[in-house]
Amino acid sequence: MKEAKKLTPSMEDYLKEIYMLQMQSQEVRVTDIAALLSISKASVNKAVNILKDEGYIIHEHYGPVLLTQKGQEAAKGVCDNYKVCMRFLTDILEVEETQAAQEAHLMEHALSKGTRKKLKKFIKKQKKS
Repeated sequence: MKEAKKLTPSMEDYLKEIYMLQMQSQEVRVTDIAALLSISKASVNKAVNILKDEGYIIHEHYGPVLLTQKGQEAAKGVCDNYKVCMRFLTDILEVEETQAAQEAHLMEHALSKGTRKKLKKFIKKQKKS
């Protein structure tokens, strides 16, 4: 059995964008992802094939891109990390919104599930004070 590879920040970005498009009730196609990320369809196809091989998505040639349960969980984790980082930066540290969004995007890839939980707890505690 082949060992699962750790997702790169780039692969997490693909999962996040697919997840966000699916949450908007859209059928996700390679061209949608390419347009959203401003990259070539060839680059998206390469990433889609890697994610498919790793079991994160289902994709038939020229068909829609669908997240598997594993893909949904990974994408939701990245989205949750982003939201928590954004709240921490804007609500607690009072970082300007545009800068906070850029930094939260970088932080979303480094935060573990355990750290995310602790950060949520910290934010909640600070809001009560």
